[in-house]
Amino acid sequence: MRSVIRWNIKMLALLALLPGVVWAQLPEGPGRDETIKLCSGCHELARSVSLRQSRDGWKATINKMIGLGATGTEEEISAALDYLSAHYPAQTLPPLNVNTAKAIDFETRLSLRRSQAAAIIEYRKAHGSFKSIDDLKKVPGMDPEKIEAKKDVLVF
Repeated sequence: MRSVIRWNIKMLALLALLPGVVWAQLPEGPGRDETIKLCSGCHELARSVSLRQSRDGWKATINKMIGLGATGTEEEISAALDYLSAHYPAQTLPPLNVNTAKAIDFETRLSLRRSQAAAIIEYRKAHGSFKSIDDLKKVPGMDPEKIEAKKDVLVF
């Protein structure tokens, strides 16, 4: 019983230190302190920096957080945006091969509904490989404008 209590106390002490460990792991640089101040007030810092986004994505996230009550000066917000954009950029994803992709890939990469992704898979099974974006637009229920907007990530 004593060993269990000692283990629990050690774990609680470790958990209490984790936020500091996460802060210590943030790369040094301008905007680091502002990022910690702005992001750690509402949730764990690890959650904040787990995202990988473009500058526009970080800007949208920061604006959303401000709408939810995060506060900071314009200078602090700008410094945090610069810091997050520099140290946690969007990860480059490989092109999406329309002829081998799974439904979940269509959902996430093309922002399609599950039913639309399933329709692409069924169409591919029934008609064979897609040769071009025009073939993909023939899938019933597809929004040609949505497909056209994502054409840069597609390969056939």
